[in-house]
Amino acid sequence: MGSNGRKVRDAGWYRSILHPGEVYRNSEIYRSVVRHPKPDTPRARAMTSFQNFFLHIYPVKVPRQIIRTRTTLRLGFIAAVLYGILFISGTYLMFFYRPTVPDAYFDMHTLSTSVAFGQFVRNVHRWSAHLMVVIVILHLLRVFYSGAYRPPRQFNWVIGVALLVLTLLMSFTGYLLPWDQLAYWAITVGTNIAGYVPLFGTHVRNLMLGGTEVSSAALLRFYVLHIYFIPALITVILSIHIWRVRKDGFAVSDRRPAPEAEPEPVKEVADAKA
Repeated sequence: MGSNGRKVRDAGWYRSILHPGEVYRNSEIYRSVVRHPKPDTPRARAMTSFQNFFLHIYPVKVPRQIIRTRTTLRLGFIAAVLYGILFISGTYLMFFYRPTVPDAYFDMHTLSTSVAFGQFVRNVHRWSAHLMVVIVILHLLRVFYSGAYRPPRQFNWVIGVALLVLTLLMSFTGYLLPWDQLAYWAITVGTNIAGYVPLFGTHVRNLMLGGTEVSSAALLRFYVLHIYFIPALITVILSIHIWRVRKDGFAVSDRRPAPEAEPEPVKEVADAKA
């Protein structure tokens, strides 16, 4: 029975039932797709991170204090998760929305009343957008309070401020899309205030609106900015931001006390008279 049991356990059909993952990893199909074995040593894992761009943007090792929630409050991670939620929910809403004056308002009404999970997805999208603005502001305040903007991280601080501006623009451009009275007059007041900015304020306002007032041209321009242009900029700049965190290191390591130098041993000089 013992030898027969071992023969059964070593049979291909038996292993494919109880260990399908192992059989698949040893198959020719898996080997043709994954050309490198799984790294099982610290050096192999480090080399995998160095050679892969998507793994290289995150460090191999981090200080233990960074893992603690009270150090960073996970605000950057929460902002990235909210951005992913906005991307997914916004993609769903795009299937039921047309950026034209006769249809925009009625499409939003249909989305809230007749589309499966339409009102739920719209609320998730709206509240995630509001929460992302708050989280990004808190993230910058936390970085400023902890002094993480100091050398050599000045460039990444500028990138973070740019991400805050793009987040505010993302929220502002999305406000007009429902094309109701609240959105119309909010954008009217906001663009009028922007028009009072010296030098280029009026030109920027007319460029965003496609004229001198909020119309169908403004709706189309805000839709393109909200759906394509600003998300593309956020994705690129956010990748650079995470990569710079990897390159510049963590500010927590700068606050570690430097190890005290050991005093040099006193050399005894023999008495010449002795």
